[in-house]
Amino acid sequence: MSATALQAITARAPRSDGVEARQRLLYAALALFAANGYAKTSTREIARNAGVNISAISYYFGDKAGLYAATFGEPMGGNAGDFVQLYDAPDMPIEEALRIFFTHMIEPLKQGEIVRQCIQLHLREMLEPTSQWAEEMERDIKAPHKAIAGVLCRRLGLARPDDDVHRLTFAITGLAMQLFVSQDLVEAIRPSLLNTPRSVDTWAQRLTGYALALVEAEAVRRQAAAKPAAAPVRSGRKKT
Repeated sequence: MSATALQAITARAPRSDGVEARQRLLYAALALFAANGYAKTSTREIARNAGVNISAISYYFGDKAGLYAATFGEPMGGNAGDFVQLYDAPDMPIEEALRIFFTHMIEPLKQGEIVRQCIQLHLREMLEPTSQWAEEMERDIKAPHKAIAGVLCRRLGLARPDDDVHRLTFAITGLAMQLFVSQDLVEAIRPSLLNTPRSVDTWAQRLTGYALALVEAEAVRRQAAAKPAAAPVRSGRKKT
């Protein structure tokens, strides 16, 4: 959220249920944590930028660490565990599973500046890790990877993922992650690809198709590798 947008929210009368005050805190904290890091961001500065009393942080988030944790999950769509359950059903067709995965994975791209700050925050956390990084690794990285690997195993008829399934999983999830990492490049080269909610939805459709092509290519490769080697062709000439 830009400073102008945040000021516009702050200028309006606060909602009686406190939802707006909480939102202002969340996005003010996101911008500051992304720019300065956890250690160099004070709760007083967050409260000042959000236009609320500093006590609101403990009221809504418990403490600074709780607010920091919230900036990771909430702007990007919430808990990844809930997201995984949507496409990890054993009887779900692979095309539907991948469609759900990509649709929910890239939905945050519709938020523009907010998602840029989220990516900056995640990159900063990788370089300057806090205790949040371990939770992020388990919940938002390993869990979706494991679920997609399971979807692939069901399609390929495998009991458990091998190295090539993991390679394919990284390739498929990387299709979505590349959009986040290259958001500025996409907008510089072809802005129409990301500048509307509809264009983001089109990405979800296309990525599903690209991923299915990768899966089918892997299935063909495995089938070819499983065929017995052809017997060498012998010449019909007899030795004299």
